Amino acid sequence: MQFEMPSLIPVLPELFLLTMTCVVLVVDLFLKEEQRIVSYGMAQASLLLAIAVVYLTGSREAEVLFYGSIVRDPMGDVLKMAIYLIGAGAFLYSKDYLLDRNLFKGEFYVLGLFAVLGMTVMVSANSFLTVYLGLELLALSLYALVAFDRDSKIGSEAAMKYFVLGALASGMLLYGISMIYGATGSVEFQPVAGAVAQTGKDNMVLIFGLVFVVIGLAFKFGAVPLHMWVPDVYHGAPTAVTLFIGSTPKIAAFALAMRLLVDGLEPLHADWQGMLVILAVLSMAIGN
Repeated sequence: MQFEMPSLIPVLPELFLLTMTCVVLVVDLFLKEEQRIVSYGMAQASLLLAIAVVYLTGSREAEVLFYGSIVRDPMGDVLKMAIYLIGAGAFLYSKDYLLDRNLFKGEFYVLGLFAVLGMTVMVSANSFLTVYLGLELLALSLYALVAFDRDSKIGSEAAMKYFVLGALASGMLLYGISMIYGATGSVEFQPVAGAVAQTGKDNMVLIFGLVFVVIGLAFKFGAVPLHMWVPDVYHGAPTAVTLFIGSTPKIAAFALAMRLLVDGLEPLHADWQGMLVILAVLSMAIGN
């Protein structure tokens, strides 16, 4: 597999953010406690510059890259810029909170940048494996952020609950993906949609795979009736982390639903529409 420079241009925002995250991590190792503002400034600059990179490398037409694993299109560009902007806002509002509680450390911003990177991978996903990669990068970063205050017993308990239920959700998601792959022979969205259209909507393996995928995602994003971990995590995590979790991942969740259900499973829309309506109504009525 050869990666030529022209093929890397569409994924330049992700490569830039990954590089800057590693730079922030390394630089923070050599900073004293009173110099942590440098890590904060570099993290903010990384997000703002990433917006410029997305704008400068954007295209009006959709591009499918890396053997169907990644897609770059205008919708994804808008959502990425929104994620970067809201992430920068969350970092800005978290600064004073972290300073007041002696939690102002570079690790917070490194984990936050990795979480943002996971979100942008989800936005660009064009295959189930890329979806899982971005989702787990986001989830692992959030697990650590929830337990960021190591002296808080409530935070440690919340992080443990989040991790255990997140692992269960990952297992369900992977099982659903494996069933869809077994029924269609592909993990890319377009071939899956074509296989679904050819085999018909009565394929029970596909239906069960869809159910497990939706259940796994519902666990990840706290939809009713799989939302019991959300109050514990939001209460136990530091307020700055709760602010971050409650904002930017929602955009990634919307993008993931668009990619996964509309692009990949559109022929089964009659099946997943009903599930989404029920989950949405129950989440708004009971979850809140």
